[in-house]
Amino acid sequence: MSGWRLAWVLARRELSLRFRGLRLLLACLFLGVGALAVIGSLTDAIGGELAARGRSLLGGDVEFAASQRPADAAERAAMARLGTVSETVRMQAMAVGSTGQTVPITLKGVDAAYPLYGALTLADGRTVRAPDAATAWIAPALSERLAVRPGQSIRIGTATFQIGGIIAGEPDRLSEGFSLGPVAILSLPGIARTGLIQPGSLYESKYRIHTAYTPDSAVDAIKAAFPAGGWETRTRDRASPAAARFIDRIGQFLLLVGLSALVIAGIGVGNGVSSYLAARRQSIAALKVLGATSGLIARVYILQIGVVALLGIAAGLVAGAMAVPLIVTLAGDVLPVAPSFAVQPVPLLLAAVYGLLIALAFTAPALVAAGHVPAAGLLRGGFDRVQAPWRRTAPWVGGAGMAIVALALATAPQPLLSAGFLAAVAGVLALLAGFGWVVRKTAASVPRPRAPLLRLAVAALHRPGARTGTLVVALGLGLTLFVLLAGIRTSIDANIARTVPARAPALFALDVPPQREAEFRRTVTGIVPQAVVRTVPAMRGTITGYGTTRVADLKVLPEGAWALRGERGLTYSATLPEGSEIAAGRWWPQGYAGPPLVSIDEKLAQALDLKIGDPLRYSLLGIERTARIASFRRIKWDTLGFNFVMVFSPNAIRDAPHNLAATIDLPKGREGAVMRALLPRFPSVSVIEVRGVIGQIRDIVSQMATAITAAASVAILAGIAVLIGALAAAREARTYDGVILRTLGATRAQVLGVHMLEYAFLSLALAILALVLGLGGAWYVVTALFQFEWLPDYAVVFATLAAGASLTLVIGLIGAWPILSARPARALRQL
Repeated sequence: MSGWRLAWVLARRELSLRFRGLRLLLACLFLGVGALAVIGSLTDAIGGELAARGRSLLGGDVEFAASQRPADAAERAAMARLGTVSETVRMQAMAVGSTGQTVPITLKGVDAAYPLYGALTLADGRTVRAPDAATAWIAPALSERLAVRPGQSIRIGTATFQIGGIIAGEPDRLSEGFSLGPVAILSLPGIARTGLIQPGSLYESKYRIHTAYTPDSAVDAIKAAFPAGGWETRTRDRASPAAARFIDRIGQFLLLVGLSALVIAGIGVGNGVSSYLAARRQSIAALKVLGATSGLIARVYILQIGVVALLGIAAGLVAGAMAVPLIVTLAGDVLPVAPSFAVQPVPLLLAAVYGLLIALAFTAPALVAAGHVPAAGLLRGGFDRVQAPWRRTAPWVGGAGMAIVALALATAPQPLLSAGFLAAVAGVLALLAGFGWVVRKTAASVPRPRAPLLRLAVAALHRPGARTGTLVVALGLGLTLFVLLAGIRTSIDANIARTVPARAPALFALDVPPQREAEFRRTVTGIVPQAVVRTVPAMRGTITGYGTTRVADLKVLPEGAWALRGERGLTYSATLPEGSEIAAGRWWPQGYAGPPLVSIDEKLAQALDLKIGDPLRYSLLGIERTARIASFRRIKWDTLGFNFVMVFSPNAIRDAPHNLAATIDLPKGREGAVMRALLPRFPSVSVIEVRGVIGQIRDIVSQMATAITAAASVAILAGIAVLIGALAAAREARTYDGVILRTLGATRAQVLGVHMLEYAFLSLALAILALVLGLGGAWYVVTALFQFEWLPDYAVVFATLAAGASLTLVIGLIGAWPILSARPARALRQL
């Protein structure tokens, strides 16, 4: 026998189902691959569920939506030629209970054809369609907040409705997007009874079509027939683009965090393989003495390690796939949809490939070194002190590394984001490796302490075979991730809890009639004299073109051009709005009567490469208009006031029917009194408490932070595995040290004290490094990306550091315990 066949015979003789010596390899690959598998599988499962349920989520094969207007006769006829049409109306309103309590709601009017797909179900088990003109279906949250039940009545606008049932399932709820209150569903005649739709009212008309045509051809037909209609379109293939986009991006970020954890696990793989091969040096020496070549020895241990690596990867894939239904069950309503269980082959394949590449990159040096050391060196125990020639290991390590980067970029929805993240991780790893080198050199250069235990602890950090550098890299990256997440989460929470509410108004009001603005102000100040009321004109419109570009011709929107997605708020003002400052250009003078002008957000201008004087085309109430760009504004979005991407000169859009939106600053606790005073006088006005909006934002941020923390925890677990592996790899040398110390009269407590001091020094160094790196990264994310104030909770950050440092110390002491139990005579005979 020769070659691989002989290698397999020799490899199989040493392999055991207990995997003695290779358990660390198994555990690290299981953790890393399992994390990637579950993240990728869950992301693909949710994306697949969104696509599979596209028709019911959207409510049709294609949807056309416009603000502040219904479709005219020609548009409606063109839609009808495509198939069956269902019309819905959506707007903000106020619901009033029998005791006078008010709740802001999302009011939805539906026609007799609704829903075209899916089923509208009630809590009593009925499947229903549109209610009659005097009946309403309401969400459970509205029933609870108003303390009303089926059969009782609520008032919406100027009309009273009997509650016909509590909604259990609304098929198109996810595609409706973010809402500022529980839903109440009326028929279209019921909407007309409320009196809420008037010229200038803020509402959205939607037309869902069940068609035999392809969705894209239906969209093209309507846009070609009515290019200036300003219709926002969606198809069943992208029924909820915002949810799909969020899942894609958070999934990509979590996948990168998981890949970082796998890299840390790779360090553990390298340690585990080195420790295993060091323990096999007698066998390797015997083989070399009997004439085995370096290639045969490499093949023997490649097969052994390959078998265990494949088992670890397979176990990680199985665990990742099986964890998806468990996560779906535990998450409940947090996920946008609850996907049914199905094996996702693509993310599992990617996780397996990543695992194989990591195993190759981190085991190659140890395998090459095993065959490179002469038999005499192995018999003398020289394996640990010999490094493999770089020219032999570089092709394997470099090739695997480049393959990992190429695969990550090729499969990423946003390659630039992935490249930046991977570059940051590589930079941090390099910095940690350098810091580990500094720790060793510093420990070697400091004057020797007079205290024996302290001197031995310092020496252990730089002694030959010390794993200081490996431990600093693995545990330092894990702790840095946790400090980073703690800093980001606590700072954003503090901004939401303290800064944002302090700047934000107490109430928002929509659809204030312009001719009754003075009466509206008197009503508010009559209840709270010190109240501050600010009003602005409010309309909705769509950007249809800029410069020489038409938005409809764009296949992919430019990065950062979110304002091109659908309709945006429009307003006009004679003066520069509060919360904005001019970044370029100038504001129009008072009484301006020249060509229409517009001022737009500075960041949008950068995304679209706009210049002062460029034309901007927009659709308002189905009519396309053009204005020239007069200035770019820097907007303070965190004020939660009226921050419009586009502000026009008054002569540009003042002629269009519109109402006012208002913010009301009040002392805390007076919101209810003002709302009760406004509603009887202004039944068409919707008043929204900002506190509820902030609560929804806080919940979303908390859910995201929990998901990211769960992914990052795998990095910590991998770091712990690396620490355990480093302890195992150095156990022989440490046992020798312990035996010599005890032979010379040291007690077990003194030997344990040496280990305690060593890991205390290491923990302190890691804590300082993690604090600097983690807080620096968190500061950048909070201030540069989120543009919030830097308000971390240092108590939580330091508690995270203390927990990590304590864990390092405890594991180090547990690893030292078997050394204390070694009998000197027996240990000296075996060394």
